[in-house]
Amino acid sequence: MMKLSLQLYSARFATPYAEVIRRLGAIGYDAAEGYGGAFDELPAIAEALSQAGMTMPSLHVALDLVEQDPDRVARIAAEVGATMIFAPHVAPDQRPADADGWRAFAARLAAAHGAMAERGLGFGWHNHDFEFHALPGGQTPMGIILDEAPMIDWEADIAWIIRGGADPLAWIETYGPRITAAHFKDIAPEGEKADEDGWADPGTGTMDWAAIIDALRTHARVEVLVAEHDKPSDFDRFATQAHAAWQTLKG
Repeated sequence: MMKLSLQLYSARFATPYAEVIRRLGAIGYDAAEGYGGAFDELPAIAEALSQAGMTMPSLHVALDLVEQDPDRVARIAAEVGATMIFAPHVAPDQRPADADGWRAFAARLAAAHGAMAERGLGFGWHNHDFEFHALPGGQTPMGIILDEAPMIDWEADIAWIIRGGADPLAWIETYGPRITAAHFKDIAPEGEKADEDGWADPGTGTMDWAAIIDALRTHARVEVLVAEHDKPSDFDRFATQAHAAWQTLKG
């Protein structure tokens, strides 16, 4: 049974995060997903999670921090009871330009997985759109990452797969056993929601979430479905709608 979580990055303009947690608990969320911008508030977040009856099973942690100070990552995870660590991004100026470069990047992820495994934590990659853009020769960074680092997990951000020009159902079918978490967001019709960077609240956009959830249930091993909106104009509206959409989808 998937737990419904929410990525706290979506609430960065609705802080403090402890109050956000309390609001999520009142809506009915099971969990929240932490990220670097919230780490300074972890004691208050941990207390709010406990009071709300919520958990924080997953965290977004910069790859550099995992590589340079894995013990700190383990301490952060322990503070909120997290067991899954996902490296969430690589800046444009640090992205490899060819397949060999991405193979070297996958080796970094494999080493990071080893460091986290030594500390009792799972480790994986969270995608955006660029991982699905074809490289010279036709391979994609996402395919190279998953094939060259077969031990890592994948937090599949489904909407970014679509924005990358790929078919999420095909990727879920092929790599489903690697997917331990998924991001639950939506894409507005073309030309709409420009003030929200073209994103929509889950269940109100163009994505076929019923088919996606069915594919995840069939092929993947998703523990947490993480609601996210990269630029909500109204956080409470987004959080409430995402929860309502999940109540319909989960059956």
